Amino acid sequence: MSGALVKPVLYSYFRSSCSWRVRIALALKGIAYDQEPVNLLKDGGQQFSTEFQAVNPMQQVPALKIDGILLSQSLAIIQYLEETRPNPSLLPQDLKKRAQARMISDHIVSGIQPLQNLSMLKRVGGEKKLEWAQHYITCGFQALERILQHTAGHYCIGDEVSMADLCLVPQVYNAERFKVDLTPYPTVTRINKALLELEAFQVSHPCRQPDTPAELRA
Repeated sequence: MSGALVKPVLYSYFRSSCSWRVRIALALKGIAYDQEPVNLLKDGGQQFSTEFQAVNPMQQVPALKIDGILLSQSLAIIQYLEETRPNPSLLPQDLKKRAQARMISDHIVSGIQPLQNLSMLKRVGGEKKLEWAQHYITCGFQALERILQHTAGHYCIGDEVSMADLCLVPQVYNAERFKVDLTPYPTVTRINKALLELEAFQVSHPCRQPDTPAELRA
């Protein structure tokens, strides 16, 4: 049987924003898949196990087994899905808008999320974790709000859902977890609310995953 006929397997953690991006992409493109939960907290972090290191040597989620290959890094996975399963498209046809979608995605994926993820906060430690996370999310959102004021329509880039939107929603979820005041970011807030009305964003939500703890389920 060829790799293309085997159902993809997503290694994921319910609250991982990187994993959520990929779950949204899979949902939008109507790709059926199986999940292998990787608990980032249990047993000292299941991502550090010998078994999972064989899946992703970087010891991070997500990882996607698809078409006979293993991919990690959420944007690399999303772009592979885009290139192999192009409908519906997650990148605008207009090259300038396409560049803007990638810019906003990188702004979130490289400029905000890594500075407040689990491994970083473990290094910060103690009572400063919340202050640290709030600082870097706020800095990032101040820039993001200004960018979106020039690119947004109904969503991040005009009126079509793009890769940028897949990055925005999980990051707003993180901001809310860390009690960031979102009042200064009306464009971010408006777009996030509109996206959360879409089925793909709802079914992929952290409160609806196989490994979501009972007390956090919707």
